[in-house]
Amino acid sequence: MNKETAEKLTRLLNLEKKPVAIAWSVKEPEDMPREKGKSRFCKKIDKALEGEVFYSTAEEEECFGGARYSGMKDPKGFPKNMRTGAFLVAMGIHDSIQSVQRSWQKNMAIEPGIFSSILFSPLSKAKFTPDVIIIICNGKQAMELLHANAYDSISEALGADVGPICSTMGARPYLTGQVTYGFADVGSRRHMKNLKDEDVMVSIPYQHVKRILHNLEEMKKA
Repeated sequence: MNKETAEKLTRLLNLEKKPVAIAWSVKEPEDMPREKGKSRFCKKIDKALEGEVFYSTAEEEECFGGARYSGMKDPKGFPKNMRTGAFLVAMGIHDSIQSVQRSWQKNMAIEPGIFSSILFSPLSKAKFTPDVIIIICNGKQAMELLHANAYDSISEALGADVGPICSTMGARPYLTGQVTYGFADVGSRRHMKNLKDEDVMVSIPYQHVKRILHNLEEMKKA
């Protein structure tokens, strides 16, 4: 089923990159490998774009944002320098701790401690039911996806701000059930090798995929 869905999305949108499937799990799966080593949430998407299938736990997450917003770790357990956001000021991402704190108010996060692992895979290889599907595409393809989402006037997409994609493309669509689009963030554009300057992201909660595919097909007929 996931393979057919991936093929249809790729064909209807003429995608160059593979749609990525992500799912949160209350336990560690027995039928897929655990990620080797540590990486950032955005790099895990990179790995799936390159064809890797794996699951990740809190131990494999090396980024504060990735751990916080994906629900893998409780931010209260992090050093004060990270909890204040002072490190982002030192990196030139924000001009003050106050700015960091204000921006963080907008970022949605999965409740920490309720999930044991996160599953990553190209959609075509996913043997699990995804929670969200992330598509990296160009502006025209993103517009077609958003148009298909609005074609039947059932759903409205959310535009992401500059928050990290672990929040905007992961936690937000998971928690809201709404298609979310955005331009990624400073961190993901710095660390993801499969994200071009001109690329945009669209994250689709899985329950919308069948409807969006149907609408894409109807739009192509017209």
